[in-house]
Parts: sequence; C-alpha cells; structure tokens
Amino acid sequence: MNNPTEKFWNWFSENSEPLTMLNDIEESERAKLLDEMQRQLDLYCEGLTFEIGEQTAQGRTLTFSAEGDFDLFRNVVELTDNAPDIEWWEFVPFKQPKGKGLKVIFDRYRFETQQMAFMQLECEEEPDIIGLRVALPGLPAAYKPQPDSEDDDNLLVGAYVTIEALIGEFDCTTLVGYVELCPLPKEPFKEGFRPLDDLPEFVEWFKRSREK
Repeated sequence: MNNPTEKFWNWFSENSEPLTMLNDIEESERAKLLDEMQRQLDLYCEGLTFEIGEQTAQGRTLTFSAEGDFDLFRNVVELTDNAPDIEWWEFVPFKQPKGKGLKVIFDRYRFETQQMAFMQLECEEEPDIIGLRVALPGLPAAYKPQPDSEDDDNLLVGAYVTIEALIGEFDCTTLVGYVELCPLPKEPFKEGFRPLDDLPEFVEWFKRSREK
C-alpha cells in the first residue's frame, strides 16, 4: 500500500495537466480541483497549505507551506524531497522571499515596507534568535498594545506576515523570535532604526555572524 507521500504525488501526477492549465478551465472546475488538492494534502499532513505560481514559459511552481508551524517543517521537506520529476512543474519548500518594496494587506491594515523601519532587540538569554522592534506609520504616539485586543493582535500578525514576505517562511519561523510594534519616529534613522527593506540583508548578516 502506498505511503501518504506517494499517495499525494500519485494524485498530483494524475492531475498535473489540468493543474498546469488552471487559467483555461471553468472557475467552478478550478475551485473543485484546488479543493481536492487541499484535501489530498490534508490526507498527507493536516496543517500544510500550498500556493500555485502563475504560468510562465517554464511552467508553474508549487510551493508548500507549514504556515509558520515549525513542528510541520519536516513534513514540508519530506514532501518536496520525494517529489517526482513532472514536466512544467517546480516544487518549492516554504514560502520564499518576495523582494522589497512590498505592499501587504492583512485584515483592514495595509503594510508598505518602504514606509516602515526596524531595529534589532538583543536578548542575552537567546543570542541565536532575532528580536525586532518594527515602526509603523500612522500609529498614535502613545501606542501601547492592549491585552485581548483583536485589533492589536491583527496588527501584529500583519507585521509578521510582512516580515515573512520579506525574508521567507523558513527564516521568519526559525530566526525571528519576538516582534513588537511602535509608532514611526519623525527621524527614525537618527534613533537607530533601519529601513524595513534592509531586513533581508540584516538576516543574512545575522546568520553569518552565528556561524563564526
């Protein structure tokens, strides 16, 4: 009997052609196909999600995500490591960085990385983990998150989603241990902040410094 990994890839192989041609099939059939794919993925491991990239001359990418749940990372790696060679498809573990100058909408909040800044928060007890203070425009000067505030929770989650889009799911989950939000100062760089778009380079520097 096939193991769960083989079952998923057998299903995908049988349906790879219509999945490649998603843009050319009826919307109802497309939704049905994608729902079935998520069901097949759940049979392999509940908690994983997927993203299908736009069609290009080279085909499509299929990205698997653990949605930041480190306990499921091994399942993402196992699935992609055992992916068959299928024409027009590339299989990618974890959400990848999306570049700089991002505009991310989460709930009712809009995050523009070019208007945001960050500084590192160091922790002697956990030197291998990055803490971040992220400055957002539009927050009141006396902003302080309130316990059990859904708005504040969504604001923080939106900041995490933006950070993940900048540096990728793997680094965001394994390296960023703490994020706090604050209003954007009038002169943030004089107060030790850096543009948020510099975060990918900072993360690479941080990883190199850990290896020394």
